[in-house]
Amino acid sequence: MVHSTQADLAFFTVLARHPSLAAAAPELGLSAPAVSRRLAALEQRLGVRLLNRTTRRLSLTPQGERYLEEGARLLREIEQLERALGASRDAPRGLLRINATFGFGRRHLGPAVSDFVRLHPAVEVILELTDRPLDLTAHAMDIGIRFGVPPDARVLARQIAVNRRLLCAAPAYLAAHGTPACPRELARHQCIVIRENNAAYNTWHLSDGRQQETVKVRGALATNHGEIAVDWGVAGHGILLRSEWDVAPYLRSGALQRVLPAWSDPSADIHAIYPQRHHLSATVRVFLDFLADRFAAYRPASPQQAASW
Repeated sequence: MVHSTQADLAFFTVLARHPSLAAAAPELGLSAPAVSRRLAALEQRLGVRLLNRTTRRLSLTPQGERYLEEGARLLREIEQLERALGASRDAPRGLLRINATFGFGRRHLGPAVSDFVRLHPAVEVILELTDRPLDLTAHAMDIGIRFGVPPDARVLARQIAVNRRLLCAAPAYLAAHGTPACPRELARHQCIVIRENNAAYNTWHLSDGRQQETVKVRGALATNHGEIAVDWGVAGHGILLRSEWDVAPYLRSGALQRVLPAWSDPSADIHAIYPQRHHLSATVRVFLDFLADRFAAYRPASPQQAASW
């Protein structure tokens, strides 16, 4: 009905510019009898006469003048609305709500958001950091930053960076307790465990590219905060399994050393996920492109290349 009303307004606006139905017919792409029938149907639907017809000329009735004047205004408003909606598809603007973990959010995502809003001042961002991922729909989030395999088919996902979880420990710990020679020996060491999500926190899944090992570990220290776990590792309290993005600076400085360097948890790639309803949102799309460009160096061209965090 809305589309029919808009079409009728456009039809009558063209009709009112011409002295006769026959003169309007070519512009409307109709025959003169078809124009007459359509006008009659419009007047019947509205229940008023819009045009006075004589053999020589058309003239607007008072109702026709009102329909023409207000109809033209409505058509302009519809056109402006459609232009605005088209612009909103192309230009990022409005509120963007993002969820991420504390460590990655503070170290990497916070600075990224700072640079993004400088480029797009019409965007407002709420960055909510949590120790557990939020349900995007239940918490009205637009984007979530997740580690590992995307959770389910209800969301779309875009890979932002390649990431592994690495085994590492302080040189002092290894000097005092020795270095495990295989994954099974981890069970005899003090291990710093991180309670994340709903996964079994003391079970580590490792791979050397050819085989997989699942090891149950134990230790005196456990936390739900990854940065605290790293601090404990640097302090010599045990072996930890932590994302490469977090421990890379400590490995470069020597504060931590790789343990079983052939083994890692490879299922820790970083994805941006978003509800399917947002797949056409300009703000979401442009921010995802921005993140992909920012972290492009952490997506190696081949599996044989390691991301250099």
